[in-house]
Amino acid sequence: MEIEVPDGSRLAVEVLGPPDAPALLLLGGGGWSRDWWDDDLCALLVARGLRVIRYDPRDTGASTTWPAGAPGYTGADLRADAIAVLDALGVARAHLVGLSMGGGIAQCLALSHPERVAALTLVATSPVDPTVGDLPGPDPSTAAAFAQDAPAPDPADPDTAVTVLVEAERPFAGPGFDEARLRRIATRVVARSHDLAAAGNHFLADFVPPPRTDLRALAGLSVLVVHGTADPLFPVEHGRALAAAIPGARLLEIEGMGHQLPPEPAWDRLVDALLAQHTDAAGATGWR
Repeated sequence: MEIEVPDGSRLAVEVLGPPDAPALLLLGGGGWSRDWWDDDLCALLVARGLRVIRYDPRDTGASTTWPAGAPGYTGADLRADAIAVLDALGVARAHLVGLSMGGGIAQCLALSHPERVAALTLVATSPVDPTVGDLPGPDPSTAAAFAQDAPAPDPADPDTAVTVLVEAERPFAGPGFDEARLRRIATRVVARSHDLAAAGNHFLADFVPPPRTDLRALAGLSVLVVHGTADPLFPVEHGRALAAAIPGARLLEIEGMGHQLPPEPAWDRLVDALLAQHTDAAGATGWR
């Protein structure tokens, strides 16, 4: 389905699972369309009784795009879009699962719109609270990968574009880099995207922090922090500090996971932990 947000932008949204199941809203990393949320993982979540919502943020997939290098929006708009998706689907409260940039967005939404957040899962991300300091920087090779001008995927050459997307993920993944799986995902990203180059606009948008950043305000919310021990962008200390900053948060460390979606061997542990959060949230306040 496609929804229109207040500024006239349109977002392509996909909903999986029954409408009366607990809603899980997936918020991806910078430049991610909804395709990067692995189909098999989404199917597993649905099979375990959840309603999975994933969408193409601005400048990705089939949603509204701006010229590459000139985003016509801010980080506040990206945060508002997530609420607009819930509104369009009639979802009063959802479990937010945010990865990397999406994890920052999810933290901000839990702080600014607590009435809309039933539970929170933060994957491969870092605290938005500026008082949580003394965290290590990226691995030097990963920092160098960011500094390099990687070739822009050329939609006129789909095979090469797929390879560019896959190779862009390689420096961030752990030792179990699943190239075949990522190639299947990247193939669909290339096929579905209006403008592949526009996805880079996420890294240029103005991300002014929201008024509230004190993570202690999330006390009482069911929060799970998922972090890999081999994350080269946000070393594991970021995940540990994030979990420590939120009263009652649980930490799931995944051995060998990099800055990525948890790899397939860890999916059962991840889904079990997500379902435990639903039990906690349902015990505190009813939600759907």
